[in-house]
Amino acid sequence: MTECPRCRQTMEEGFVMDADYGVAGTSKWVEGAPEHSFWTGTKTDGKKKVQVATYRRFGCGYLESFAK
Repeated sequence: MTECPRCRQTMEEGFVMDADYGVAGTSKWVEGAPEHSFWTGTKTDGKKKVQVATYRRFGCGYLESFAK
């Protein structure tokens, strides 16, 4: 397991999914390693999905994302 550099807690593996079956939407964090699917590209059925929120600093443009 990987440790969070900010809070020192254990981090869980996952990936960010940017598309949802051809519909433009918001990014979601999906638990586990990505697995290939012949029909959908990536298997996500039965996996936990969490909305991703991204914040931007106005002065420098720095972006930081959080799974909420």
